[in-house]
Amino acid sequence: MTASNEVEHAVARDTITRFYRAIERADISLLRTAVTSDWQYLPGASGQPVGVEQLAPMLADLLHALPDMKITLLDVLIHDTMVGVRAKVTGTQSGPLMGIPATSKPVAFAIHSFHELRDDRIAKTWHLEDWLGVFRQIGELPPGLATRPS
Repeated sequence: MTASNEVEHAVARDTITRFYRAIERADISLLRTAVTSDWQYLPGASGQPVGVEQLAPMLADLLHALPDMKITLLDVLIHDTMVGVRAKVTGTQSGPLMGIPATSKPVAFAIHSFHELRDDRIAKTWHLEDWLGVFRQIGELPPGLATRPS
């Protein structure tokens, strides 16, 4: 690896670390330092604004449900302007989660993301979370998912 690549990788890793630290803390100010002003989060909710505002309500709900949430980065793979992340989220469901009342049960689940960088910030994120694994751990499905259609 050349010195130039090492610097680019260090900048990318710093950006990714700040991004996940901001998510873990629901720190919107810190999140703004890691993403571009036109950052896209996919899959996003339809009708939601582009940028940090799209994620702010989801983060607040998640931190309320898992106030002790920790994100551990397991793998960070950097290739040109793309960064792949495999991480683990842990916490205790101490508040309502997607309509499920608090259970006080610990949860651990996988997240996988691909980030596209522009300069030293994240311009686009494709993100998946293992919510089925979470529901199995707390022993409940969110209202509306628990009933079968006739």
